[in-house]
Amino acid sequence: MNPLLTVGICVRNGETMLSNAVESILRQDYPQERLQIIFVDDGSQDRTPKIISQYTAMLGQRAKAFKTSWKGLGYARNCIVDSADGEYILFVDADEMLTPGYVKTQVEVMQKNPQVGITAGVFKIIPGNSILNLEIAPHIVNQKSFGKPKSFIWKTDKLVGTGGTTFRTVAVRQVQGFDENIKGAGEDTDLVLRIKKAGWLLEPNAAEFYELHSGLSKPTDLWKKYYWYGYGCQKSFQQTRNGFSFPRMSPMAGLITGVLYSFPAYRFLRQKQMFLLPLHFGFKHTAWVFGFMKGQIKK
Repeated sequence: MNPLLTVGICVRNGETMLSNAVESILRQDYPQERLQIIFVDDGSQDRTPKIISQYTAMLGQRAKAFKTSWKGLGYARNCIVDSADGEYILFVDADEMLTPGYVKTQVEVMQKNPQVGITAGVFKIIPGNSILNLEIAPHIVNQKSFGKPKSFIWKTDKLVGTGGTTFRTVAVRQVQGFDENIKGAGEDTDLVLRIKKAGWLLEPNAAEFYELHSGLSKPTDLWKKYYWYGYGCQKSFQQTRNGFSFPRMSPMAGLITGVLYSFPAYRFLRQKQMFLLPLHFGFKHTAWVFGFMKGQIKK
């Protein structure tokens, strides 16, 4: 009655957060003997390999570990896809933490509908981190407004990322896994698009998890994050062009989007800082455009 679920963790230089992610998996109310954890260390230069070794020794046959040399997320995630024994694969990034019932909810959604190939929960607010909460507030608005990842502004369905998302293993393998030519951002969008095109459903669920965005807390962190996203999206533009709209990523569109999100965000979260969303969106969209242009120049 409790199918085996594989938790995949791809990490690079994650020594400050990796243990929190793993401990949140070990605190799940799902039977631990039905959980497999696969680590992929993609060229870490800190204490990450030592932390992985400690957990693999503790977990024994329930854990596997691989080490690569910065071959990109597509390759790293495929290491998990190729070696997963679970009926389902839940990807958890090193900067994420699951609430105790998260895995159980993912499995229940999948078990109820065999046509569901992808399911994912929702973000949970982090006390005391303004920039991080501004970052996740729109996702909370989308979920509370529609009960699924759908843009509050554009009324279009939104694609989920990989972190915190559960995939039916057979669906991922049917589409040949992740595109290993996508070494930066965009490998998750590409995979989700191909799985949906193959006829599988994307079903959201209400389980909550914490997304720390690598400790996002300063404007410089936000700039680096979206510069990297823009650069990565440009590199994978041909594969993921249906996953985002360039005009909607312009700084002006960001300001407008921030204004429109600020009022429902305040209504749901009751935080005055939500009225900073126009500046937040405008700033990160500017970083995205600069990253995208940099990718164009280096093509």
